[in-house]
Amino acid sequence: MWPGTSRPASAEDYSDVLIPLEEAHLHSHSARLGRTEFEEPPGEDSPGQGYDEDDDGKDGEHEGRGMLEMRAAEYSIEGLRREVRRGEKGQVSDYEMRSKLINKAIQDIGMGRYNWQLFVLCGFGWFADNLWMQGISLILPSLSAEFGVSEKTVRYTTSSLFIGLCFGSFVWGIGSDIVGRRIAFNCTLLITSIFGMACAYATSWGFVCILVAALGFGVGGNLPVDGALFLEFLPDSSSSLLTLLSVWWPIGQLSSSLFAWFFIANWPADEGWRKFLWGIGVVTFIMFFVRYFIFQLFESPKFLLSKGRQTEAIAVIHGIASRNGAKTWLTEDVMNAVVDDVAVAPRRSRVSTTNVLKSKLASFSGERIRPLFETKKLGLATSIIWFVWATIGMGYPLFNAFLPQYLSHGGASLPPEDDVALPISAETYRSYAITSIVGVPGSLLAAYTVDHDSPFLGRRGTLAISTFVSAVFLFIFVTFGTSPSSQLAFSCIEAFSQNIMYGVLYAFTPEIFPAPVRGAGTGVSSFLNRLTGLVAPVIAANMPGDGNTAPIYLSAVLILAAFVGMCMIPIETRGRQRL
Repeated sequence: MWPGTSRPASAEDYSDVLIPLEEAHLHSHSARLGRTEFEEPPGEDSPGQGYDEDDDGKDGEHEGRGMLEMRAAEYSIEGLRREVRRGEKGQVSDYEMRSKLINKAIQDIGMGRYNWQLFVLCGFGWFADNLWMQGISLILPSLSAEFGVSEKTVRYTTSSLFIGLCFGSFVWGIGSDIVGRRIAFNCTLLITSIFGMACAYATSWGFVCILVAALGFGVGGNLPVDGALFLEFLPDSSSSLLTLLSVWWPIGQLSSSLFAWFFIANWPADEGWRKFLWGIGVVTFIMFFVRYFIFQLFESPKFLLSKGRQTEAIAVIHGIASRNGAKTWLTEDVMNAVVDDVAVAPRRSRVSTTNVLKSKLASFSGERIRPLFETKKLGLATSIIWFVWATIGMGYPLFNAFLPQYLSHGGASLPPEDDVALPISAETYRSYAITSIVGVPGSLLAAYTVDHDSPFLGRRGTLAISTFVSAVFLFIFVTFGTSPSSQLAFSCIEAFSQNIMYGVLYAFTPEIFPAPVRGAGTGVSSFLNRLTGLVAPVIAANMPGDGNTAPIYLSAVLILAAFVGMCMIPIETRGRQRL
């Protein structure tokens, strides 16, 4: 369905973007840029011949007549049939071939206005995730003071948030495969805004925790849904933008800290945190409004294919071409001609809700997990990346979820008898805002270094270096952060390095796993990350002492352990095709 209508999508709505297949080489994204994406000129590859998956495709650029002649040869039924079977050593299913044609059509359209608009709107999800995660951290001292809850006990509020995040990521991840990406894409922000604003009216700490869990259920779906949606509209040549999408995460933290600085620091203790939650709730609702009422979001063509709605999937490709001011060659006749009588598996007409649920639940079964350990190299990579997600999932919140509390003490230990938090000063919120600002360029640097040719960078090198710096400065923070100024300096470096770490980790993980087991591999990674994140506040609330140093030491040890694991990952995905 088109947004705001009750009729199915139709390619006739964008008839002006269609070009004959034999003219496609004149309008492809690479032709417009004056270069080619493919390795061999016509005649070097016979029909159905595969290619080496490890080939980085770094041949020199071709321009002019030679490139156009190659394009003309490629854009034929046989040429496309060869292309969608490229690299396949075994059987290819009907759905896989149609999906690859969709990928090729998107690649030929290239990055354009629609993709960049989607980059911003999917960024709203990453923005909201950290806006609320840091927002809950920022109100912990106020909750402690107003409701008479000790500083240690009030940390269970963060556990409530992680409970919601766990359920939200699982339910919305499944829901997007059942009801479509668009519904999940819009509902997550709506639920978050409603319960977030309702939290501002809570009359007890217990009620706050319930509402925080509810908003966590909404915001928990943002990363899995928005990341998948953006990836399914992203040309292969622009895959590094998935890493750049993480820049919205520190911007969310920055916005949260600025709102807290304005509201909590300038209103009475029992009013400031409520106005703060109301404020970021309104911001979240505005993002939902823009997504739903202003932007015309196309449903994912991959989802439409999985439901047997090929006509609508092709119409979406035409819609993207229209938005981007480009042309496309893809029609149902072309797709059927390329795929029919070639695919060895029967055509999948639709995927039922029951089958989707079984498939998702099977991701955690031994049958789906076993292929991740078929080879020594893949098994080692799987074990290490799961270990990394689990250790970072616990180590990150042990420091970041309680950073406002640590900064509020200015490097001094909290006396045991002072169980209830004192009001946080404006200077603390100022320091937190500065820390958030410094984190933003970290994500920008990550997007640059992941594709850098240096042997010390790339995915693996960037991830390991940033994680090591994070671990070292956690130790420095807790050892030498004895004054507000030193704490500010060390937390700024920490924010910078950790945003690089998370930005690369989210993009690197799906690339490690082969396509047939990618869902299982990334699903377990996310589950372990959320599970250990849920445990982190419980540990922080029950550790002996004043709770100011032990959680940070444990965080440093866990992040350092993650660094050791990263150094042992046997796979580097820089320069390889996304399978």
